[in-house]
Amino acid sequence: MSGVGWVVLVLGVVLALVGWDRGWLEMTVPALTLLGAMLCALALTVGRSTFSVDLDLSGNRVTVGERAAGRITVRNTSRRRLLPAQIEMPVGRGAADFHLPSLGPDAEHEEVFAVPTTRRAVVVVGPVRSVRGDPLGLLRRRVRWTDPVDLYVHPALVSLQGAASGVLRDLEGQATRVLSDSDMSFHALRDYVAGDDRRHIHWKTSARVGQLMVRQFEDTRRTHTAVALSTALADYANEDEFEMAVATAASIGVQALRDERELTVLAGAGPLRTDSPPRLLDDCSGIELALDGRGGDQLGTWVARSAADASVAILLVGSVPTRQSMRAQVRHLPAGVRTLVLVCAQGAALEVSQHGTLSIARMGSLADLPRVLRRVVAG
Repeated sequence: MSGVGWVVLVLGVVLALVGWDRGWLEMTVPALTLLGAMLCALALTVGRSTFSVDLDLSGNRVTVGERAAGRITVRNTSRRRLLPAQIEMPVGRGAADFHLPSLGPDAEHEEVFAVPTTRRAVVVVGPVRSVRGDPLGLLRRRVRWTDPVDLYVHPALVSLQGAASGVLRDLEGQATRVLSDSDMSFHALRDYVAGDDRRHIHWKTSARVGQLMVRQFEDTRRTHTAVALSTALADYANEDEFEMAVATAASIGVQALRDERELTVLAGAGPLRTDSPPRLLDDCSGIELALDGRGGDQLGTWVARSAADASVAILLVGSVPTRQSMRAQVRHLPAGVRTLVLVCAQGAALEVSQHGTLSIARMGSLADLPRVLRRVVAG
């Protein structure tokens, strides 16, 4: 019942009681009129609608700026003609309304709609509901026919084929100081201990010294890329900087997955899914700025705690954090981790500086990312 409906009902009852008690015809007539309007509204609202509603999106994954279209098909599954109704469907924060004409038995009505994709987001489309009511808007009856569908508007990507390989694979095969009994980097020989793999026995040395000797190896480091994104509102001068940072993180992550490299992406509430590029991009679609978001002054600690075995760390921030604060974060990372701090500053000139295993780059657009990575590799 709408607000107007409640007013009509209460006013009609009050006028009817007063008119009946005092015997005033002047109050009884408008009371009957108002209550009669409510009865007519009730008659138009009650009754069962037997629809078959199908909500179909052309695809539930699109990139920013791509066309996203959908279709609603409503069919009358009853043996009688159904009265006209209104179809409403929430689309993100807005809503779409369609007029459904009177449908005969087995008749269908189709509506095509477009979903705005100008901004990265997870757009919830639906549920589709039918609305029946009276022309005066006193009563409304809503019936839900479908479940909501998520439409993922992915961030724009830039191709890093070849440009990122030097950064993402830089430490592949580098030996560490961790000793193991099975790897590729030979370290030394030691006495055989019960339980050692006999395949690692060095027979020539064993014959010379008169006892079994086995090979011992050093663990080799395999590339594990950790990407950490600041989501603190205070780290960005505007929303466009944040969108650039998200697109940068997504581009690097997708390239690492295509190269079949181990990947950890830290953003928002926690690690994003990295089992496939589409799922990573789905999670990137839902990243949002927050007043209490994790800022650039926490990224180094976060990587050290969540990806302790990372060989490459890429920290993404806006134009607000200072170089000194970002260098301080690098101290929290394990020794030997190659670190790249990417500062996203809308419209800024491209700058790259290197300090040992630390590189700090400032870029003004997503298109600068391949050049940044090439400079980091060349340096």
